[in-house]
Amino acid sequence: MDSRDTDWDGVRLHVVTGKGGTGKTTVAAALALALASGGRKVLLVEVEGRQGIAQIFDLPPLPYEERRIAVAPSGGDVYALAIDPEEAMLEYMEMFYGMRRAGRALTKMGIVDFATTVAPGFRDVLVTGKTTEAVRRRGKNGRRVYDAVVLDAPPTGRISRFLNVTQEVAGLARVGPIKNHSDLVSKVVKSPETAVHFITLLEEMPVQETLDGIAELRSAGLPPGGIFINMVRESLLPQAALDSAVKGRFDVAELTLGLKAAGLSDGAASTAEALAEEVAEHARRTDLERAERASLAQETLPSYELPLLADGVDLAGLYELAEAIRTQGAA
Repeated sequence: MDSRDTDWDGVRLHVVTGKGGTGKTTVAAALALALASGGRKVLLVEVEGRQGIAQIFDLPPLPYEERRIAVAPSGGDVYALAIDPEEAMLEYMEMFYGMRRAGRALTKMGIVDFATTVAPGFRDVLVTGKTTEAVRRRGKNGRRVYDAVVLDAPPTGRISRFLNVTQEVAGLARVGPIKNHSDLVSKVVKSPETAVHFITLLEEMPVQETLDGIAELRSAGLPPGGIFINMVRESLLPQAALDSAVKGRFDVAELTLGLKAAGLSDGAASTAEALAEEVAEHARRTDLERAERASLAQETLPSYELPLLADGVDLAGLYELAEAIRTQGAA
């Protein structure tokens, strides 16, 4: 750590992405709790319509409005918003064209679905626009309403297109409100106020997708943030024992004698062989994880490790992950 309080001082928009199955929404929720700790106000946003935030916090489905859902450690509030693209489009039409009623009529006709299907970039502008508005919003006292916004974004394979809104709408409009709106969104997303974090596991496919996603993000001029390695399991054996097991040198005979000395004479040999195979499998997995960790270390980005929760993800687990994030300097 340097002289800053955290790795992300000055960042107000934390975009969280990752391959499916890596715990992207869980880490986004834990990051929001960590960022809110100590009396701050944080907005947690989801855009994929899965109601993942509600499920993690054990809440009913969230409406299209910002509401407080959790109190962070040492005080601080986490608010949540599940963005509905249709409602976002109605807001957009009212804001720029004064056409909310007409927009509802168009919704009934299916025009909204048609527009966002034919031009998916426009849909992304709507949801990222709503998010960046929350980042920029100020209260009557002139201060930012939220200290930070955490966006549970689409998976890694789509993140660059999702965030690169200026390019995505270039074919839709070169002038006018849509173009101006996308430029405003892009200004926030490509600024030092934004960081795009990648969630991964120590497995080949998630790691490779993370590395590819970081490279694609950089080529698009978008700001990569940190790498969150999720579901990390501690090694159960000393490194020397793991190295021996990987090389097939684990002493089954010695283990058998140890079991007999412990009073487990019945079936000691077969038990020792089964245990030896478990040790070998654990050693192989640990060796692979070490290699994947080395691959990730080639990126000059801050990295954080989050433990595998033995009891699964519940509210207590979320707070445990939030504490791990905070103590590692990410929040």
